Amino acid sequence: MTKPEQELTDVTIHSPRTRMDGVKALNVEWRPWIADFSECAALNPFQIIHVGIMEAVAPTRIVRTKQTTTYFLACFGGKGKVLIDGRWRVCSAGSACLLPAHTLNAFDTLRGRRWEFCWVCYQQSAEQRPIADTASPVMAPFEALPLHSAIRGLMHECKSAAQPTVIHHWVELIHAHVLRFARPLEQDDRLRLLWKRVAARLSEDWTLARLAREAGYSKEHLRRLCRRQLGRSPMHQITYLRMRRAAELLASTERTIEATAREVGYHNPFVFSNAFTKWIGWRPSEYRRKKLKAPAFESKAVPV
Repeated sequence: MTKPEQELTDVTIHSPRTRMDGVKALNVEWRPWIADFSECAALNPFQIIHVGIMEAVAPTRIVRTKQTTTYFLACFGGKGKVLIDGRWRVCSAGSACLLPAHTLNAFDTLRGRRWEFCWVCYQQSAEQRPIADTASPVMAPFEALPLHSAIRGLMHECKSAAQPTVIHHWVELIHAHVLRFARPLEQDDRLRLLWKRVAARLSEDWTLARLAREAGYSKEHLRRLCRRQLGRSPMHQITYLRMRRAAELLASTERTIEATAREVGYHNPFVFSNAFTKWIGWRPSEYRRKKLKAPAFESKAVPV
């Protein structure tokens, strides 16, 4: 990990020239940058905290070292940087990213570049199916215009006629566009089933050869599929699943770090600790100490 990544701390910096607008759910924790957003009760049943559109310029920087929400970002103009799997990746027009909870998430503008994107932020309740599952892409091509138009439609309706039926339809449409990215219909069922099997058996030794054999593909074909559909290599996907599960265990159980490491496939707790730090942003012991209490929906919003 590079020194700048090691030093990441929670921060929200918006340039005075950055423009944003959006809509927020009812009873969301107050934050100055969403204070003027219209309230929308129709967002709450979908566990959507807020949606919006931003035109960001440097210096605009957002870091969440313990993100408690699922965040979807779709770029429709310019480019910026997103921290994914412990490394910075460029997100430009025509691409989107889906960042799950319990990981280190960060966004940064590029000097001299405008970054235009729309977002949807979810609070995932325990009883609800996660938006991002084991086979959801982390970054992939995405046509943002339909989602951008739906968010614009919702904002306009909330500020004008505010007809409940129309608002509900706009929210349904926004949610549908996020699900289209998170659960693409064209995704190979064998690949989705593979990651479900892996997620249930993370303690086992998974190699590229074994993954290919289990999926019924050649190793090279599996690499290409994962790159195209998930935005990461097969072995990076294994690490992602392990780190996501480890974060859940550290935040919700009293298992020792050594036991957590073994459960997600690491026999050496030091190797596990280094991998966890790179992907999540904290050492396992620090992550556990800093874990958030389980607050109510009202206080769990983490705005853009």
